[in-house]
Amino acid sequence: MAAVEILPGIYSVGVTDWNVRNFHGHTYTTQRGTSYNSYLIVDEKIALVDTVSGKFAPELIENIGKIIPPDKIDYIIANHVEPDHSGAMPAVMPLCPRAKVLGTAKCREGLYRHYYRDWDFQEVKTGDELRLGKRALTFIQAPMIHWPDSMFTYCPQEELLMPNDAFGQHFASSLLFDDQVDPCILMEEAKKYYANILWPLGAVILKKIREVQELKIPIKMIAPSHGVIWRKDPSKIINAYISWAKGETENKVVVAYETMWGSTAKMAQMILEGVVSEGVEVKLYDIAQSDRTDVITQMLSARGFLFGSSTHDNDMLPNIAAFLELVKGFKPAGRQAGFFGSCGWAGGAVKEMREMLKYSGINEAVPGVSCQYVPDEAALEECFNFGVKFAQELKK
Repeated sequence: MAAVEILPGIYSVGVTDWNVRNFHGHTYTTQRGTSYNSYLIVDEKIALVDTVSGKFAPELIENIGKIIPPDKIDYIIANHVEPDHSGAMPAVMPLCPRAKVLGTAKCREGLYRHYYRDWDFQEVKTGDELRLGKRALTFIQAPMIHWPDSMFTYCPQEELLMPNDAFGQHFASSLLFDDQVDPCILMEEAKKYYANILWPLGAVILKKIREVQELKIPIKMIAPSHGVIWRKDPSKIINAYISWAKGETENKVVVAYETMWGSTAKMAQMILEGVVSEGVEVKLYDIAQSDRTDVITQMLSARGFLFGSSTHDNDMLPNIAAFLELVKGFKPAGRQAGFFGSCGWAGGAVKEMREMLKYSGINEAVPGVSCQYVPDEAALEECFNFGVKFAQELKK
């Protein structure tokens, strides 16, 4: 992508990664690709806000060069250490001999431990200001959104917030702004991003949003470091984050299971029918066949979770075990859950699933249901009634 002026004297100089399909160590599938956004502010002094993933450093340098020679850059703002945002710094810094790096104390530590370079570094904290000329930049520390070093950069003259990973999406597009793309796809990708990366940080995010609101800083544009820029109505994504961070849910159930010879799948289908009979929406996933990124996205707004597994070696099957380990880390407090599964000569999966999520903040709404071997009509009726009871508890 070429450099694009998003505001007078402020340019998007990042790159689009059309082909990436996995992120965060393959825990997040990115079917629509992503972008690594970087912003160049040209004033009496010149600042570059964030860089890009290391392999795209040549494209970043080329985009900067279309606006100004890189050696004119006075400051590089490092909002976040993670390599998809700082990876190009070792290539960029030698081209900017007078540039000072600005970031939090934790950023300074993290950059050194990633790249082992002694760059000229200035630590900043919330409220600090950097004068560029007609414009200034102020900084807001945002630890654990989503690393300890994270911060936001704000330009008051343009009412522009550059919050790095907050409010972003893994969404590759030739278009830069929210009003230029399909709003349904945009919010779907924003929700997926929050669910799979930021979900366990809800309390921290809510506190930070309230802190920013208390500063009474007007925000006309939000330029994150992944995806498109919010300029039509930035409050739309802010309000969505508030809702997600509060754990607000819908009357919806996600059923996720793994089956060995099909018996647990039969149970899952009958449980689904029981839930639906109570007028509750259901999403059903065989976790061994499904994209877990999409499953987690659906779970973010669901009030109820139903987890099922066949028993193998007195335990659950491996795919559902790995999935529940991930769910446990999200700490989805306030949700209702139920467990089910088939077994042969000995059970164990239902118990182990319950134990794994015991301290995750999930409440078991109804006692679990299990079936030996292949469910007969009586067992299937029990599964249907299990779904009915779960839905009834959910609606309370």
